[in-house]
Amino acid sequence: MQKLAYTILCFFLMAATSGQDTTEQIVPGRMNSLTQQQKPYVILISADGFRHDFAEKYQAKNLLQLRKKGATAAYMTASFPSLTFPNHYTIVTGLYPAHHGLVDNSFVDFNRKQTYTMANKEMVADPYWYGGTPLWVLAEQQQMIAAGFYWVASEAPIQNLPPTYYYIYNEKISIDARIEKIKQWLALPEDKRPHFISFYFSDVDHAAHTHGPDSKETAEAVRFVDENIGRLNAVAESSGLPVNFVFVADHGMTEVDHQHTLAYPTSIDTSKFFINNGNAVVQLYAKDQSAIYGMYQQLKSEAQDYDVYLKADMPEKFHYQPRDDRFNRIGDIILLAKLPKIFNRQGRPTSPGKHGYDPTFPDMRASFQAWGPAFKEGLKIDGFENIHIYPMIATILGLTYEASKIDGKKEVLRGVLKTEK
Repeated sequence: MQKLAYTILCFFLMAATSGQDTTEQIVPGRMNSLTQQQKPYVILISADGFRHDFAEKYQAKNLLQLRKKGATAAYMTASFPSLTFPNHYTIVTGLYPAHHGLVDNSFVDFNRKQTYTMANKEMVADPYWYGGTPLWVLAEQQQMIAAGFYWVASEAPIQNLPPTYYYIYNEKISIDARIEKIKQWLALPEDKRPHFISFYFSDVDHAAHTHGPDSKETAEAVRFVDENIGRLNAVAESSGLPVNFVFVADHGMTEVDHQHTLAYPTSIDTSKFFINNGNAVVQLYAKDQSAIYGMYQQLKSEAQDYDVYLKADMPEKFHYQPRDDRFNRIGDIILLAKLPKIFNRQGRPTSPGKHGYDPTFPDMRASFQAWGPAFKEGLKIDGFENIHIYPMIATILGLTYEASKIDGKKEVLRGVLKTEK
C-alpha cells in the first residue's frame, strides 16, 4: 500500500511539474538514520563539455588552485558514445551505457515501440528507461538523504526513489539562487541534511558547441564555471562540515568541419529502417531483420568519411556489442563519422563544436579532479574510465553496493583517498 501511495504521489508531482518548473521538489517523510548522520558529504559537480585541458587552457584559477588540496587526473575517459545523457548516467551508476540502457541521446526501444529523446520531458522523467542503481538511489535505500540540482535521470523516480530534494531541469534558475540552495541544504538539521548532492553546469557545452572549443565564448564559460566552483567551495568551507567535491565532465569537445557535413546516405531504405538523429554516431534500427546484411554491404561499399559496423562487429573497447546490449537498444547498423567530419541530417548550417566520437580520441577526454577531507592532497594520477567514479563516491559515503553488478572497480581510484578502504 505504501509503494502504491508513493507511486500515486509521484504521478501527481510529475503532472504538476511539467514544463519549466523552477520549484524545489521534496519527498516528505524521509530522514537520515543516526548512522548516516555521522557520514561525510559529497558534492558531485559536472561541467558539461569541460574538456580535460580546459582548466589549463583557459586558466581556471580556482580549479587550478584546488588541485593542491586534492587529486587530479590527466584526463577521464568517457564511455561510448561520448554524449551527454549516456555519460552522465554512467558516472552515477558505474555502468557502461549499453549496460544501464541510455545507449545514446536518442535511440529506439522496440519493447515500447518508442524513440527516447532527451528533449522529451515525459520520457526523461519515466523510470522505465533507466537501469542500474544511481548514487542517489543507493543513498536513499540506506537511509541517507540525497539531493539533486540537475543530473540526468535525477527527476525520474528510479526504483521509486528519487532524491529527497531535487529540481526539474530548466535554465531559468539563476546561479546565485542555485548556490544559495546548496548553502540552505548544508544548513538543514542533521536528520534532514543531504549527504550526497549532484550539481550541473551546462555553460561550457553550450558555448563550445555554438562557437567552438577554441573560442572566446568557451573561455568565458570556463571562467564562469570556475568562478562559481570557487563560490560553492566557499559555501562548503563556511558550513564547517566535512564536504568533499568531485568535479567531472561527461565528455570533451572538438572542432569539426561544419562547412562540409555528411548527409545521411540516401541508400538507407526508411521503409525498412528507423534512423536515430545523430551527428558523430548514426544508428539504424531494422524493421525487418532480413534487410540488415544487404544494407550493411551497400553502406560499406559507398562509405566515405565514415565507418560502418554491424552491432556484432563494434570494437571491443566500446562495450557496445550484442552481449552488452542488455536493453536491446543499440542499432543493428552503426555509422561512425571520421573526424573532422560530422553527419547532418537536416542539411542546415550546424555548429563547429561537437562530440560523440571514439572516447579515446584526445579531444573527447573529460576532466576529473576531487578535493576535500577524504582526498590526498596535490596528487596527480593517470587517466581512467568514468565507470570508476561510482565505487569511489560510495566508499567515501560508506554506502554498500554489489560490486558484481557494476562495471566500475573501487581499486582503480582507491589510491586517491587518504584512507584506502
